[in-house]
Amino acid sequence: MVSTADILNANILIVDDQEANVQLLEQLLHEAGYTRVASTTNPHEVCALHRKNGYDLILLDLQMPGMDGFQVMEGLKENAADDYLPVLVITAQPDHKLRALQAGAKDFISKPFDLVEARTRIHNMLEVRLLYKKLEHYSKVLEQTVQQRTAELRESEARYRSLTELASDWYWEQDENMNFTRVSGPVLEMLGIRDGALAEKPDGGQAAGWNETERKLLQAKIAARQPFLDFAFSRVNADGSQETFRVSGEPMFNQSSRFIGYRGIGVKLTARK
Repeated sequence: MVSTADILNANILIVDDQEANVQLLEQLLHEAGYTRVASTTNPHEVCALHRKNGYDLILLDLQMPGMDGFQVMEGLKENAADDYLPVLVITAQPDHKLRALQAGAKDFISKPFDLVEARTRIHNMLEVRLLYKKLEHYSKVLEQTVQQRTAELRESEARYRSLTELASDWYWEQDENMNFTRVSGPVLEMLGIRDGALAEKPDGGQAAGWNETERKLLQAKIAARQPFLDFAFSRVNADGSQETFRVSGEPMFNQSSRFIGYRGIGVKLTARK
């Protein structure tokens, strides 16, 4: 929400070639409690002043010699830092009101001034403008926060991946059917697994020298959804050499406590005859 103090501290510019009109509006604003009110009788200065000061509201007379209010608005749109044109036009011509709104003005005040109406329109427009600025700022902060959190997440993942690679030969994840869904490192090649699961027989269902007792023990742990640490299993190759692997894993569950698979790390130990 926008507080009354925020509105009264808004940055306001009065633009009118008639000094008497400027003084009348300044008096109206000061009596209403506004504290930051500037003015100019030269419409050619408006764009530069707005670029420098970023006004929350520009009270703009339409009928001015040399450069009318419509030309000022065109200049403001070309140099605007955002797509919101904070202009409240002042006109004595009824047919200029619609044209001004179509040109980008947000509201209008009719001459001669109705002081109560003028104060109300100024207050309402400033409230909308400041809410727009708050929303714009919030969007930027949110975008920056998302970018920062994304960068932190990527850095965390990279650090975790690096530590995993240092501590193991591979990192793996499996779904609830124990099919590999994510692998970092040559785990499938090392184990001789083709589209299979860690607890299933490698090589498309062939025993291929794997220790059946160890395999059944690992199957039992997985079926019970138990974690396992440095579980060792081995196989004997066709040339008589024996390979031993050590694997650690933990079950994964979603927010509904439903089992969704396993993840873990593995190490290939030195082969021996």
